[in-house]
Amino acid sequence: MSVAATQKKGFGAMLWDYLTTVDHKKIAHLYLAGGGFFFILGGLEALVIRIQLIKPENDFVSAGLYNEMITMHGTTMIFLAAMPILLGLMNAAMPLQIGARDVAFPFLNSLGFWLFMFGGLLLNCSWFLGGAPDGGWTSYASFALTSPGHGIDFYVLGLQIAGAGTLMGGINFLVTIVNMRAPGMTYMRMPLFSWATFITSVLILFAFPALTVALFLLMFDRMFGSAFFDVALGGNTVIWQHLFWIFGHPEVYILILPLFGLFSDVFATFSKKRLFGYTAMVFATMLIAFLGFMVWAHHMFTVGLGPVANSIFAIATMAIAVPTGIKIFNWLATMWGGSITINSAMLWSLGFIPTFTIGGMTGVMLGSAVADYQYHDTYFVVAHFHYVIVGGTIFGIFAGLHYWWPMMFGRILNETMGKITFWFFLVGFHLTFFIQHFLGLMGMPRRYWVFLEDQGLDLGNLISTIGAFLMAIAVIVFFINIIYTAAKGEKSSPDPWDGRTLEWAVETSPPPFYNFKQLPLIRGLDPLWIEKTEGKGKMTPAEPLGDIHMPNGSILPFIMSIGFFIAGFGFIYHGDHAIWYLALYGGMALALGCMAVRSLKDDHGFHIKKEELEREAD
Repeated sequence: MSVAATQKKGFGAMLWDYLTTVDHKKIAHLYLAGGGFFFILGGLEALVIRIQLIKPENDFVSAGLYNEMITMHGTTMIFLAAMPILLGLMNAAMPLQIGARDVAFPFLNSLGFWLFMFGGLLLNCSWFLGGAPDGGWTSYASFALTSPGHGIDFYVLGLQIAGAGTLMGGINFLVTIVNMRAPGMTYMRMPLFSWATFITSVLILFAFPALTVALFLLMFDRMFGSAFFDVALGGNTVIWQHLFWIFGHPEVYILILPLFGLFSDVFATFSKKRLFGYTAMVFATMLIAFLGFMVWAHHMFTVGLGPVANSIFAIATMAIAVPTGIKIFNWLATMWGGSITINSAMLWSLGFIPTFTIGGMTGVMLGSAVADYQYHDTYFVVAHFHYVIVGGTIFGIFAGLHYWWPMMFGRILNETMGKITFWFFLVGFHLTFFIQHFLGLMGMPRRYWVFLEDQGLDLGNLISTIGAFLMAIAVIVFFINIIYTAAKGEKSSPDPWDGRTLEWAVETSPPPFYNFKQLPLIRGLDPLWIEKTEGKGKMTPAEPLGDIHMPNGSILPFIMSIGFFIAGFGFIYHGDHAIWYLALYGGMALALGCMAVRSLKDDHGFHIKKEELEREAD
């Protein structure tokens, strides 16, 4: 395959290219597109929820459909929108930041995406096949075991398949960072985003198996008559809560730590300063990740674990405020005295600091076991976790998209539309969720379908719904920005922000599929900035120009994921009709057959010859 041959393609060839690609940059595009699709879906579900609560005793949707909406909104946003978009940003930036040509396991990278995509599609097929899951995004066993129909079964199988893809991604990133850093790229020279990717991948490696086990046990209870959670048969529903939150609380940090790393890079770039307290930031990230596994039962203060357990988990919860505070102050210190550029990426980053701080403050309030008896299962909790997840993760995703869009697509997003998006979203977000703290303190329970007249909840819910529509307008403007930029956007140089890290050191924008003709030599933290300040302007190569080995594309990950998708229907409906056994065994045979082909067929990739690289340079 020649370098030139990868540049000019028709639509059919481009579609085939994306179906078979193992290039981390194209897989990043796929993750962003898939996550964006589910983000829109989750947003529409949120609007349905807010329209239902716009006035007392509304009947916009039925009680059953409302339960499905709140379940699917939470599940979609956490598992199918935020997570894949983050994996997309990690795929796009991390290999370039550490000076690698690709991830360690390109085939596995592709398989991870397609498993996520088909897992998400399987989950959403439930809307058309008798009803979506209705047990809340946490799907507590007390609800899940008694839920009629197959909605919860779709939840179980969809998340199993999608979660397997995420687990593969985490393992892949770990091996990539350990083994594929460029010469001179020691751990303490890695950008904070790469550090955060590494630590997040450790969290994925240890947290997702807990969810996998919980889903398997629930699957056996619902589909095969076991009794892990069924109290009537000697089971224990609280076991589900432990397993879910042993996964669920680290998941919060899986969602936010990559953005902590991103904000660190953005603040340093647009303040024209080295990140303040780099070493402290690295160890604070590690400490947050470690403590994230120590606090799961603060979701269970009202379950009846007892005062000793509640006290231990309350203290551990408070402790997380310390490393998080270190980060907040170090970001402020990075900007202090810097030459600050205010653009869309920086606006999202600046908006994040006070927003996330409010979320952290209410988190400390909820961390008090005694006070939590009042807050628990009210809209105060809803407000808190939206301030953390949206105010942290979604703000960070928008910052990352604006920051890395030139690197990913070779064009700069329109700044005017970017700022319109930010201000509409910021105002809409605070209108939506700030008032919900007070609704919760006034006694409004979460997950309730309607509220009554004369409870003092009318105005707060109206304001909250208006804010949700302002956020929807912001997202619409952002998608218009994407279309406009693709058609008429300003073309980008390889280094439009005068960056400090290696993703801005490539020769073209977007980068070639092999990333670097010669691996760069790293001589310190912010390696590109070091070369610029010494007058070179580009990285010193660490190796002579030579042949580059690259992996071949493969359709097997796509077909394998289709096999698991078909088998998922077989598992869900196997007891309804004998024909579904065909889907079960046929789907598994297809997936296992692809595994066998991959295992038995040698695929040594291809080489880009040195002479061809020299011709491209000319």
